[in-house]
Amino acid sequence: MSFERRSLPLSPGAVAAACLALLLSACGTQPPAPQPLPVPPPKPAPAPAPVPAPAPAPAPVPAPPAKTEFVPVPFSALPGWDRDDLRAAWPAFTASCRALGKRPDWQEACSVARTVDASDEQAIRQYFETFFEPQRVIAPDGSDSGLVTGYYEPLLHGARKKGGPYQTPLYKVPDDLLIVDLGSVYPELKGKRLRGRLQGRKVIPYQSRADIAQADFKGKELLWVDDPVEAFFLEVQGSGRVQLADTKETVRVAYADQNGHPYKAIGKWLIEQGELTPEQATAQGIKGWIAGHPTRMQELFNANPSYVFFREEKLPDPSVGPKGTLGVPLTPQRSVAIDPAQLPLGAPLYLSTTQAASDVPMQRLVMAQDTGGAIKGAIRVDFFFGFATEAAENAGRMKQRGQVWVLLPKAAR
Repeated sequence: MSFERRSLPLSPGAVAAACLALLLSACGTQPPAPQPLPVPPPKPAPAPAPVPAPAPAPAPVPAPPAKTEFVPVPFSALPGWDRDDLRAAWPAFTASCRALGKRPDWQEACSVARTVDASDEQAIRQYFETFFEPQRVIAPDGSDSGLVTGYYEPLLHGARKKGGPYQTPLYKVPDDLLIVDLGSVYPELKGKRLRGRLQGRKVIPYQSRADIAQADFKGKELLWVDDPVEAFFLEVQGSGRVQLADTKETVRVAYADQNGHPYKAIGKWLIEQGELTPEQATAQGIKGWIAGHPTRMQELFNANPSYVFFREEKLPDPSVGPKGTLGVPLTPQRSVAIDPAQLPLGAPLYLSTTQAASDVPMQRLVMAQDTGGAIKGAIRVDFFFGFATEAAENAGRMKQRGQVWVLLPKAAR
């Protein structure tokens, strides 16, 4: 509260009276309304916190790879089953039983097989229809047909010592080839092997075909032959015979091992290079191309980095075929090579295809007794034609479509 100062002097009593009056007056009036405090300007809104980026969606779990299907069918569904002379397949089947007969799922069927009359076609048919169930093979892509090729046992001419026309070596397994059984470490990789060699303390890939052609393999020669082309095709077939000029004997050279590089078909390479058409890329067509391009022979061979090493075997009975992967002799026109990752090794298969370079049906019971580097897939069959010139001709021209049924023992269901 304020008041004006007066210019005239007042007596003390007047001053006192004035103060009293002033106090009384103040007590009888309302104080003025308080002035509102100034409102500070609004603070700027804080910047919104950054919104975290959404977590990336988990990668979709890939679907498991499709598997080969075995679809049960009756024997009547096998085309030509009732016309096949099963007596021709019986020796091959009993050979499979020698390898599989101790397995629980094969024990009963193989035991009974010993009582079947091998000369009685009807008894053999009744046996299979009693103890086995056909399963139609459907590939993972849904296809029910695939490629059927052929192979044979070739005859080469050679010697134990290098000289004259015998300038091409067949090599035995080299001492520095290492084989690592991956299944011993990783059970899911059972049957998978890694091949290589030591370089210091590291295992590195073994030499490819091109490397071996340039390397010093002196002392690793098994035999010498007179034809580098036939030597290459011997590797493709996996085994063969060599007639030795210096000792006048014929020996068998059997597959012993491989350098670990994947097999690449030289026929496919020639097609990709535009040198041959698919129809021309038979064994005969490839040999003809080499004859016309001798300076490119090694270039062609090097397109297949895989290299096969051999071992020598005696040949006491020329009528007995070479042993396949199952460990039993192959039977001409009744043994086949398959992909053991897709079909059971040793099992009977029913094959429906056509004769080499023909539309004439070929439907028969065969045994899955061998494998091969180029034989990959559920419906991929290599048909063993046997030994000699006719077998070579048919095998070289065999590139047909076919269907496959696997016969499984009923005890395995």
